Amino acid sequence: MASAVLGDLTSTSALAAGNLRQAQGKSIGVFTSGGDSQGMNAAVRAVVRMGIHVGFRVYYIHEGYQGMVDGADNIKEATWTSVSGIIQQGGTVIGSARCQDFRERAGRLKAAANLVKLGISNLVVIGGDGSLTGANCFRQEWAGLLEELEKKGEITAEQSKNCSHLNIVGMVGSIDNDFCGTDMTIGCDTALHRIMESVDAITTTAQSHQRTFVMEVMGRHCGYLALVTALACGADWLFIPEWPPEADWEDHMCRRLSELRSAGSRLGIVIMAEGAIDQKGSAITSNRVKEIISTRLGHDTRVTVLGHVQRGGNPSAFDRVLGCRMGAEAVLALLEAKPDTPACVVSLDGNQAVRVNLMECVERTQQVAAAMKKGNFENCVSLRGRSFRNNLEIYKILSHVKPPNNPQQDGHDNDFSDEQSPVVVRRLSRCSVDGAANSFSPPVTSTSNRCPVPAKRPRWSADDNNPLKTGFECEHVFNIGIMNVGAPAAGMNAAVRSAVRTAILNGHQPYAIYEGFEGLAEGRLKKLNWMDVGGWVGSGGAKLGAKRTQPAKLGLPQIASKFKEFNLSALIIIGGFEAYDSVLQLAEARPQYKEFCIPMVVIPCTISNNVPGTEFSLGTDTALNAITDICDRIKQSASGTKRRVFVVETMGGYCGYLATLAGLAGGADAAYIFEERFGMRDLQTDVEHLAKKMVEGVERGLILRNEKCNENYTTDFIYQLYCEEGKGIFSARKNVLGHMQQGGCPSPFDRNLGTKLAAKSVAFLAEKMHNNYKEEGGRVVVECNEEDTACLIGLNRRTVQFSPVTHIKSQTDFQDDMTRTVSIEEAEEFSMTTTLTPVTHLKAWSDFKHRLPREQWWLKLRPLLRILAKHESVYEVEGTEASIE
Repeated sequence: MASAVLGDLTSTSALAAGNLRQAQGKSIGVFTSGGDSQGMNAAVRAVVRMGIHVGFRVYYIHEGYQGMVDGADNIKEATWTSVSGIIQQGGTVIGSARCQDFRERAGRLKAAANLVKLGISNLVVIGGDGSLTGANCFRQEWAGLLEELEKKGEITAEQSKNCSHLNIVGMVGSIDNDFCGTDMTIGCDTALHRIMESVDAITTTAQSHQRTFVMEVMGRHCGYLALVTALACGADWLFIPEWPPEADWEDHMCRRLSELRSAGSRLGIVIMAEGAIDQKGSAITSNRVKEIISTRLGHDTRVTVLGHVQRGGNPSAFDRVLGCRMGAEAVLALLEAKPDTPACVVSLDGNQAVRVNLMECVERTQQVAAAMKKGNFENCVSLRGRSFRNNLEIYKILSHVKPPNNPQQDGHDNDFSDEQSPVVVRRLSRCSVDGAANSFSPPVTSTSNRCPVPAKRPRWSADDNNPLKTGFECEHVFNIGIMNVGAPAAGMNAAVRSAVRTAILNGHQPYAIYEGFEGLAEGRLKKLNWMDVGGWVGSGGAKLGAKRTQPAKLGLPQIASKFKEFNLSALIIIGGFEAYDSVLQLAEARPQYKEFCIPMVVIPCTISNNVPGTEFSLGTDTALNAITDICDRIKQSASGTKRRVFVVETMGGYCGYLATLAGLAGGADAAYIFEERFGMRDLQTDVEHLAKKMVEGVERGLILRNEKCNENYTTDFIYQLYCEEGKGIFSARKNVLGHMQQGGCPSPFDRNLGTKLAAKSVAFLAEKMHNNYKEEGGRVVVECNEEDTACLIGLNRRTVQFSPVTHIKSQTDFQDDMTRTVSIEEAEEFSMTTTLTPVTHLKAWSDFKHRLPREQWWLKLRPLLRILAKHESVYEVEGTEASIE
């Protein structure tokens, strides 16, 4: 999600034999137009292979509209093998070009003639809003163009009749993510990867020399790349065209950078979209920002303009899978299209594919530009959509707060056992949205206990509109424990950073619990302040440590005593299935231990993506990209040695998510998983499939196996089977990827997801603590035992409220979806949102023996994996048709 995210693009009606026959004798033309973006090749590959699968003849149109106008060798029929090996390539293998000829009717007349002569009456357009608008104009003129061509004798009456109407389906390929009507455009996630790689590299040199870097990213009219980059790297200042700074931004920016440097930060990062403007619409350039910082602060400041490097390189796993799914859905949309079917664009709304009216999306996109030109920036942000708004609000909150003047005064103590060290609770006032912040009030200290009775804190001002605040007034500072439980996964540190800073923002005190419940039992707790978590957002691993030990194993009485000793009023556990199970154990023990009667939240974080109550877990996107990158290298090796098949084992426990999605992203021939039973007959069929593939000229093969897919058909067994059965045809090798799947810096998707889930978790806890605190024996305690005070926060489709999992299930039952067109507003309601589900409700939907949820959305992508690998399979229409409203 992005690893934006990868959702279920399957819906209701399976492709029946009658539908397949409808494609016989029909042709599709696929082309890319405008700027290139990573993932376009995956989309082209999916169009070709799904088109052939359902019976279409598919043609490449090289060089975009120019190739359509020029015709001849620019329009060639595609074959199954012609798209082999392109899924991992950046750019577009069929070329893209600007075309002035197509803007004129004479040019469009030539293009129509070239298409009709080949029987092409269906087009798949991969490009931006200009390319899609041009295709719709072409469609509207089609009848008139054919009539004129027939009169001139350039086409026959029969040819005109066979191609009497033109159907258009679009996919948006753009790194800027500037098209309204879709959450993510093809190429945007990869561009974020390129940017974050550069930012991470810049950070190391900036820290070495105490420099400030002004980094300019693409986005002439859209600040999405800059905004998400700023959120993912914790940038100190941000310039985007949708949210210009106030008139005195120079003073505020310099004050902000100066405060951070005084607090001990050795670097400064300013992120700029290339189209940054002030409120008068005048451009703000990176060189101007550099001069201001250098002149006023004396900082050694450098400018880095990333430029077209953001468009280059191999596509991310997300963009590959997005391209595969959108390409397949585009073909199915054309298969179902009728003469009066309006042109649509295949969009991604959360975890659901929708077909949105093309021109409604174009009009909304143009409204953004109009609002920006008029200086109506609030409307501009609103038109960008809910995700853009949320990202902007969270960035403002987490980045534009003044840090403590002296972190050591905040009870910062490296000795876990020093019970005499004073506990200091800082009071933090709200920042202004322009980056300025009021001063901290004097600290409240206590030496009577490591974690004192909650102190009084000032009320928030009446004009506070912080989206991460609960809106409830609570006069006390409560202690919030934060721990990791389970195996390390990328994104854990980003979640901890966000939880710490949001807790401070809400006036509470975060406590790090090191090494999970084992560390809690040993009293390894430490206060964290604002600057303690600086730079954590991009760090891999788990800075708090991560242990799988659950509370029941250590003894619930001991854990309860530590809750009381440290006066914990709320708990956040970041981890996988063990984290969920731990909170479930604590919740079920509430009748015996009142210490557990506090609000608790699980933030799912595991590379396995096996936690019930959420469709995506932190860490899975990073692991998926790691596997995909390794598979690319393995395929390259296989191509060099010729006729070689690699059997690759992935992690995931019993969950086949990584194997399936990596198989789709890597162009694998098969992926064996626990959830889908297989036997010797299936293995033999796959061997025969690979042998046939070698004969057809594709001299490499890739097989993925989930580590626990079958206790008998082990990786060694499958490898030896392929070696034996492939003798004389191909050789085999095996690779066990192991723990490299858990390592590395988190992807942009995991950084942002961790940041947002933790921020919303703290807001939830703050509300519950306010509603459930009381005076008891001269102490202020929080006591609650309702089911909805022990929850798992998840990312799910079509739900916006706190609800039990049974409600979520009813709202995500795809079998009730009929293919239809919805508006952009409806599409936003379908989009992926966070939900908080009581852990006790999730128990019925959990397979504790295998540590799996009983329902997993991604299983519906299995047929697509096999179809694109040329296996016989039935794929279901996944796209709900939606309007922009």
